[in-house]
Amino acid sequence: MRATPRVVVVMGVSGTGKTTVGTLLAEALGVPYAEADDFHSSANIAKMSAGVPLDDEDRAPWLDAIGAWAREHSGPGAHGGVVSCSALKRAYRDRLRQAAPDLFFVHLTGDHDLIAERMAARQGHFMTATLLDSQFATLEPLQPDEPGIALDITPDPAVITGQALAALR
Repeated sequence: MRATPRVVVVMGVSGTGKTTVGTLLAEALGVPYAEADDFHSSANIAKMSAGVPLDDEDRAPWLDAIGAWAREHSGPGAHGGVVSCSALKRAYRDRLRQAAPDLFFVHLTGDHDLIAERMAARQGHFMTATLLDSQFATLEPLQPDEPGIALDITPDPAVITGQALAALR
């Protein structure tokens, strides 16, 4: 086990299963889970609900709030945690790491059509399927110097969670 509590960021475009895998991972690790959508301002939610992509200025306070949560859960006396966050650009992940340097990223990846199908079946979520193309256009996959792993979303979420746990060991 690590001497320093680690926070895991489950990342990827909308519809990849970040909430499902993040919740399962937090349960398996016995740590708190935070849903990144809960950190969005009402203005951001309204914008995305209208099918308008967020820009970097919109995302900055959101990323800072997630970074603050990660810092709280990885600092002295903390026990770690799991948070979902699209973290689509390297700059966003760097911003999160400025707040909590020891983050580990689990990048959920998948085929555009499969993700679009999942999003179309999802009910009650503010993120519209029309924004999927803009998310794929923005996405910068994890780089070799970033601590983390990319996992395909095709298997069952329990299998993906097991793969993430293995990578954390």
